[in-house]
Amino acid sequence: MSLNIVKEIDNRVKIRNVLMSVSDKTGLETFVPALVKACPGVRIYSTGGTYAKVKEILGEGAAGTLVAVSDYTGQPEMQGGLVKTLDFKIYLGLLSETYNDAHQADLKRLDAQPIDMVVVNLYPFRQTVAKPDVTPEMARTNIDIGGPCMVRASAKNYLRVASVTDPLDYGAIATELADKGGTIGLDTRFRLMKKAFAHTAEYDTAISAFFTSRTWAEVDATYVKKS
Repeated sequence: MSLNIVKEIDNRVKIRNVLMSVSDKTGLETFVPALVKACPGVRIYSTGGTYAKVKEILGEGAAGTLVAVSDYTGQPEMQGGLVKTLDFKIYLGLLSETYNDAHQADLKRLDAQPIDMVVVNLYPFRQTVAKPDVTPEMARTNIDIGGPCMVRASAKNYLRVASVTDPLDYGAIATELADKGGTIGLDTRFRLMKKAFAHTAEYDTAISAFFTSRTWAEVDATYVKKS
C-alpha cells in the first residue's frame, strides 16, 4: 500500500462547507449565527435533531444555508437514524486534499463539496451508563458510530479540516473567523485535532469499561432469543 504523503497545504482555510451533527446542542444559538455572519455563503450540512435546531436558529435565513445530509447524499436515513452520514460523498469531502489532483477530480465527478469544518459531539454514553437502572441494551443503543467516524476523519485531515468537538471552543472559533475573514489557521486546526482524538479515545474507553464490567449472564438475560 502506498502512503498518501502530503507536502502542500494552506495555512489558513476558508470555511465554506460545515458538517454539523451534535448530541449536546449547548451554544449553537450563538455559534451558528456567528458562523454564518463571519463566513458569507457558508453551507451547513446537518441531520436529525441538529438540522431542526439549526433551522429554528436561522429562521428564514436557513434557506440556501442549511442542507439536509440526505438531500446532499441522495440517500435517506436508515430507520431509527442508525445511518445518516456514513456515505462515500461525505468522507470524500472530509478526507480530500486541496493539492491532490485525483481528489479534486473525484469531488468533481460526484459533484461533492470539500468539507472545511466538522462540528460533532457524540451520543451521551457516559451519562446513560451512569444511571442506576441501565441495561446492556440501553448502553449498546447509545454507542455512536457515525459521530466518531466523522470526528476521526476530520481530525486526520487537520491539514484542511477543523474538527470541533467541544462547545467551549465555539467562542474562540467564532472570534477567529470574524477576525480572519472567515478562515481558520493551521495552528487552530492542529489544536482541535488533538482534542478530537482525545474525545474519541475517552469515548471508546468508556464503552470498553462498561462492557468489561458486565457478565455474560447480564447480557444473556437482556434479550428474548428467537433461535
